[in-house]
Amino acid sequence: MSVSVAATSSRHDADADASAGGPPVRDRSAVARVAIATVVAAGLALRTWTSTPMWLDEALTVNISSVGLGDLRGALEQDGAPPLYYVLLAGWMNAFGTSDVAVRLLSALFSAATLPLAFMMGRRRGGAVVGIAALVLLATSPFAIRYATEARMYSLVALLASAGWIALVNVLDDRRPRIGWTIASGAIAGLLLLTHYWSFYLVGATGLALLVTAWRRPDKRPVALRAAGAIGVGSVVLFAPWLPTFLSQMRHTGTPWGVPPGPVEVAFTTLVDFGGGPKPEGQALAAVLAGLAVLALLGRAIDSRRIELDLRTVAGVRADFAVAATALLVGVLVGFATDSAWASRYTSIAFPLVILVAAYGLRSFADRRLVAVVLAVASLLGLAGGARNAVAARRTQAEQVIHAMEQAGAAPGDVVVYCPDQLGPDVHRALPEGFEHYTFPDLADPRLVNWVDYGERMRAADPAAFAAAVLERAKGKNIFYVWMPGYRTLEKSCERVNDALGNARPGNRQLLDPDTDYFERQALWYHPASAP
Repeated sequence: MSVSVAATSSRHDADADASAGGPPVRDRSAVARVAIATVVAAGLALRTWTSTPMWLDEALTVNISSVGLGDLRGALEQDGAPPLYYVLLAGWMNAFGTSDVAVRLLSALFSAATLPLAFMMGRRRGGAVVGIAALVLLATSPFAIRYATEARMYSLVALLASAGWIALVNVLDDRRPRIGWTIASGAIAGLLLLTHYWSFYLVGATGLALLVTAWRRPDKRPVALRAAGAIGVGSVVLFAPWLPTFLSQMRHTGTPWGVPPGPVEVAFTTLVDFGGGPKPEGQALAAVLAGLAVLALLGRAIDSRRIELDLRTVAGVRADFAVAATALLVGVLVGFATDSAWASRYTSIAFPLVILVAAYGLRSFADRRLVAVVLAVASLLGLAGGARNAVAARRTQAEQVIHAMEQAGAAPGDVVVYCPDQLGPDVHRALPEGFEHYTFPDLADPRLVNWVDYGERMRAADPAAFAAAVLERAKGKNIFYVWMPGYRTLEKSCERVNDALGNARPGNRQLLDPDTDYFERQALWYHPASAP
């Protein structure tokens, strides 16, 4: 069953353009190459810097990576993450330092390395046009740019997922030697599992797709089973040494900071975030990507004015889309069943496949000029979102906290208290040395967050006892209280701590209100050593 729709373009061949006074084909190709190089270069530049300081997850990642390889397993057992990115970041920091720019450049490097892989994926799936489209869409993607500027593992996840796709396609290709690619596909699967646990869903969905291929395609059965076996073996061999820590993390850590959303909310949020977030340019780019994905699955160019929509879908793209959708759906359902929170950054496991599918959608346009227009619109929307990330990102109020403390006369020797402890890593990173730091509820090191049995420990904590312990340690010293209400499992604990400190320290006052424009908001109160 199919239906035809009109495409808003008209077709002219190169000779007609030239005879009508249009630019020669060679000139147009040169212009196209310059345009592609320009937008790719702009996307690369936007991957190298952002104005916002590190927020919780980034600062915590840097601090964990700094403990030393001998203590890394123990630190991650309290954190709940796999080790690969932290090991790589530790080596990177030893070579290039721990400044915000230096640390984030590792993610930028991973993101940049994904670009040629995206071109290879697109060219392999649908020829040079799809390869160029995949390159341009990924280079200018505000989602990719965002996580290229975070000291987190998500750009590495996208890099490995792209490399895994290329390895598997070559395993399934009858014209190519398969031993090296087979080994590579298994190794990449294991490395993905050691980078982010949502990779289990991508690896599982890929294995399922290979088994379906073996069942439905007898001619592909040997290579499909070989690829599935390689993925299984590689995953087991590389992940097995980490398995005891993973099992401990499953029992005692998780995502106590949030509640699981439903599948519809996840689908909508993911699409909007792939476009760059709930800003006008982000929503517009999300609509473009969604439209291209639909055309990739259903569309076929009849001529320059008509596109046929075939509900049987396109085979190769159907598999790419099915793997991505299955991985994300299973991840959401597992999270819902286990009461685990979700964040759109987890979808990095499937993001390269989504870009590949969207790029393939441009094959539905017979007129290359229309392809260029769509790519130009998508690129401009993406670069606008990427520029917003560079100059106007609002991840944490840590800088505002520091400025408010300085205005109040804070000096080394004063006490800084955090409630909850999740506010500690980024503010501590931005403060100069010499302050005393305590986090609720354990008076612990603010550089780390212990997620082990987090909810139970927070509910069992005694705000009054914590405040009394802080006051005992802060005799004769000013107290700056960094806190934020509304954190899950905290209930009114942080308010009670502030009240207790205020009752013991007359003359206290609020220095900073939480700003809803920031992802990680903070309030700041000042409890002076003596009343003015």
